[in-house]
Amino acid sequence: MTIMHYKGYEASVEFDEEAEIFHGEVLNLRDVITFQGASAGELKQAFADSVEDYLQFCRERGEEPERPYSGQFVVRTPPVLHKALSLAARREGVSLNKWVTTALERAVK
Repeated sequence: MTIMHYKGYEASVEFDEEAEIFHGEVLNLRDVITFQGASAGELKQAFADSVEDYLQFCRERGEEPERPYSGQFVVRTPPVLHKALSLAARREGVSLNKWVTTALERAVK
């Protein structure tokens, strides 16, 4: 599986050997957005066209398009860990949010 990116949207792409065509689907949305192409160029254009169609559809309906990630999520921790994280952030002179973001960035590298 290959991942493509366009305007912040991600799509998974696979090759159907039998049909000799690439097909993809935008990830992490409630709405289903699919596309296909016979070549890499066609696939990239189909992905862009599908996202643009989705954005236009949302505009016509007066709806905000769904974004794959908002940049916010809730993490529940035991109170003892929450306290330890807060103290670690305070010792470094940063907010808890900044401290956790930095730790997560290090973890995924």
